[in-house]
Amino acid sequence: MKRLLVCLLLVGVVGCGESEPEVSPDAPLSDTQTQPSTVDKPIVNSIGMKLTLIPTGEFQMGSPGSDSEASDNEKPQHLVKITQPFYLGVYEVTQEQYERVMGQNPSDGHIAAKYPVESVSWNDAVEFCRRLSELPEEKAAGHVYRLPTEAEWEYACRAGTTTVYSFGDSKSQLGEYAWFNRNGGKNPVGQKKPNPWGLYDMHGNVMEWCQDRYGPYGSESVSDPKGPAQSDYDHSTRGGHSGVGPKYVRSAVRNYSYLPDDRYFVAPNSYFGFRVARTYIAAP
Repeated sequence: MKRLLVCLLLVGVVGCGESEPEVSPDAPLSDTQTQPSTVDKPIVNSIGMKLTLIPTGEFQMGSPGSDSEASDNEKPQHLVKITQPFYLGVYEVTQEQYERVMGQNPSDGHIAAKYPVESVSWNDAVEFCRRLSELPEEKAAGHVYRLPTEAEWEYACRAGTTTVYSFGDSKSQLGEYAWFNRNGGKNPVGQKKPNPWGLYDMHGNVMEWCQDRYGPYGSESVSDPKGPAQSDYDHSTRGGHSGVGPKYVRSAVRNYSYLPDDRYFVAPNSYFGFRVARTYIAAP
């Protein structure tokens, strides 16, 4: 009886031996940490998108010279410091989320609410972020959405790992974490295992736009790189997609488009999608 009374008194605070419930989409949109150093439980924004706070840190970006599968554009491997925390979408933006913000669904592959939106240009993705930031609840909270930089994307994908994939080096495990050319086409988000920081579909499914223009790596250490101001190519994409093999969904794999309005990687296949980042607001 005493234990029952204690449980009843404490259930509103910590529960009674049960795990925490998922964050409700109606939960307050607050950024409370001043010095985030670890990955927290995801928060949920005003349209139900889950985002995880990515802490500051540093990592080796790109592939080492010893990696026989690495392309030249993944080298030289170099130290990158991420000095500002940021939020990143737990999932790729879905078709229902895109349509809710933009009023239309450009996808011309499998049309379904929980599938990642596709046939999205870089300009489309940037406009989505702008409109999402302008939604009343987001604007009132001062939330600013954007695409992740290429460095932020790889840092989040690796999630503290130094291996070929975020789960290790073995291709035999890839099917547990990714949709690629050996286990089917594009699929609903979040069906595979997440990476160590709780992010889904960082390998495969759809290619993900990054904020910066594509350009060659340097060998020097850098902090918060944002890509070249000018480039012979357009913007970078990351993560590979469901139509390619294991080599092309590695953590370090890079690709690019030629124009900011490109909606197809290889016409008529539509592989361009994205996930959002959100600027972190430190508590006063």
